[in-house]
Amino acid sequence: MIPSEKKRFEALHDQHLRALKLHGYSASTIDVYARAVRRVAQHFDCVPDQLSTEQLAEHFSALVESHSWATVRVDRNGLQFFWKHVLERDWQWVQMIKPPQVRTLPDVLSVAEVEALIGAARKLRFRVFVLATYSMGLRLSETLALQVGDIDGERRRVHIRRGKGHKDRFVPLPDLTYQALRALWVKHRHPRHVVSQCQGLPGAHFSGHHAHESRWRAEGRESLGGRVWDKKKISVHSLRHSLATHLLEQGLSLRHIQALLGHSSPTTTALYAHLTDATEQDTADTVNRLVGSLHVDLKKV
Repeated sequence: MIPSEKKRFEALHDQHLRALKLHGYSASTIDVYARAVRRVAQHFDCVPDQLSTEQLAEHFSALVESHSWATVRVDRNGLQFFWKHVLERDWQWVQMIKPPQVRTLPDVLSVAEVEALIGAARKLRFRVFVLATYSMGLRLSETLALQVGDIDGERRRVHIRRGKGHKDRFVPLPDLTYQALRALWVKHRHPRHVVSQCQGLPGAHFSGHHAHESRWRAEGRESLGGRVWDKKKISVHSLRHSLATHLLEQGLSLRHIQALLGHSSPTTTALYAHLTDATEQDTADTVNRLVGSLHVDLKKV
């Protein structure tokens, strides 16, 4: 872009970020919606408000070839917001883009594989990170956001603040996880952060979800040696899927798992019913018993 157009694009981009923030979107959603606008601007090297319907259709046609349908869907929503709230124009051509409704089942790790994954980590911070994420069914951003004040050791629970959808929830804190978090905190003694400010932890200085994910995968592979990580198509989020599946196998009901994971809809949690059968038991006891069966060395640096 020529300097004047670049300056105009930056002004519209800032307006887009401000509008997303004022509409109450989470940091991760703002990140991906803003990326959608930058992507189309870079593709045509011009300010997006100059693009025709044909050019936009061309952009999405190319995007379908190079990216997943999940990315196409997110970019469509991001540009739709930009057109409506920043450019204040109709978004009629959105009907041209209809990602297929695909319902896939996630790959999950067995309890033995989770234990092997934790044990494979050469550094304590990675062992604690994986254990905390798995044992409490957390999203990546939720693990990195844990603060000292969120840990209630007496009641053995953790306050998850502003999770997906800006919703708070309490999750059980297994004894082993509590010991692991304390062991990690004793090493860095940050007055506020439990995990994310530990020196060298992936995502400690990143604000976007994708930055967390990509850095975890890069540094996590190095620490874990890639042994368990590459056996299945998994990510950090797979630890959450794995816990839900294991709890169903332990007999916990879908209703309790929905509350534990912070799902807004029971339909989301019902996905795990395709992976295993279950009956009902107490959430805290079930989680504690499951995580307590892991053999984790907290003394190894």
